[in-house]
Amino acid sequence: MDIFEAIAVTQDRLAKEGADLAELLGHLRRGISPALIGEREWERVLECARKLPITMGAQPFGFELPLHDHRPTADFGASLASGNRSGDFFKARTRGGESDLTAQAITRLLATMEAGDPALREVVGRKLMLEYDIGSSPGGNRAMPGFFLRPNERTLCGGAGLDDDVATVVDALVSCVGWEPLAEERRNVQRVYLAQPDDTRMDSFGVFPSRERSIRLAVMGFRTPGAIRGFLARLQWPGDPAAVEAVLARFNERAGVERTGLNLDVRADGLGPKLGLTPIVKQRYADDPRGWIDGLTDWQPLLGALGREEFVVAEKIRALGNWTSKPTTLFAKTGRFVMLSGIHHIKLVVSGDRLEQAKGYIYMVLSGALSH
Repeated sequence: MDIFEAIAVTQDRLAKEGADLAELLGHLRRGISPALIGEREWERVLECARKLPITMGAQPFGFELPLHDHRPTADFGASLASGNRSGDFFKARTRGGESDLTAQAITRLLATMEAGDPALREVVGRKLMLEYDIGSSPGGNRAMPGFFLRPNERTLCGGAGLDDDVATVVDALVSCVGWEPLAEERRNVQRVYLAQPDDTRMDSFGVFPSRERSIRLAVMGFRTPGAIRGFLARLQWPGDPAAVEAVLARFNERAGVERTGLNLDVRADGLGPKLGLTPIVKQRYADDPRGWIDGLTDWQPLLGALGREEFVVAEKIRALGNWTSKPTTLFAKTGRFVMLSGIHHIKLVVSGDRLEQAKGYIYMVLSGALSH
């Protein structure tokens, strides 16, 4: 049974367990520390999840946790794919005439994947990720989530001459959320790709239609601070390189980081001044069936290094340290499910001349196919 068949089996079973994703999250609440997500904040997550089908539990979902903020807030993320129940849910909402901007954007993007542009599917495959601003939105849930695509089918390595593929992904995202295409914006994203060292890859592309316009890029695999310094210099990044190097030096010394990823905001007028740093402790491969399973101590060196930063909330670091991915058996009406949970990555945000934010990204995913 391949991964798509396993997801289909799991989705069929989840559809018999309930209707929306909030019903599933209700069963998982006791496993999430109130230090990470408080009760009032949890209700806001459920309000968002009630608009999503329970079948999305068959693909990774989880939370973005601000480790620098004493408030127990979180943003919520989930994923879906064309050709299965989750994708069909949003298509049905659009066909039903409901005024749902998110469903309309998803339907447009899935149509491009499936038939409109084979070149897009050849790069990103069938999967789409959503990120809902809940805790980070002062006025409540924003109108639309962020939309993310990952090059799951073709690795966009630096130096491989794949800048046309980069443009294809950008065009699809911009179109799906109804933005007007901007030639300078696309060229600037391609410029980021062309500036990458050969041993790095462009890992994800994102847009946030409810925020100020930009293209969020993740470039992964930098081996040394020198490689990062050269990359940022080639791009004329407007931030403070000395602040970035100071953060890299601290974390490399404390945690022995092997590789680092960067998050950049690309606009028509250039790059945004903030920079996200993702210390890599474990590479995840899409075709590895055990790629989502961490060792129980994999994240301890990095969490320990993060705990030495004065602005980070110690209670949240302790709670995050208990978030491991040992498979857990869940019993439901239709039988057993196996749940994996773990830390997907940690992001450090440099703004101005200092490290300003630290965020932990945790995931869950269920399988109802392991016993079939």
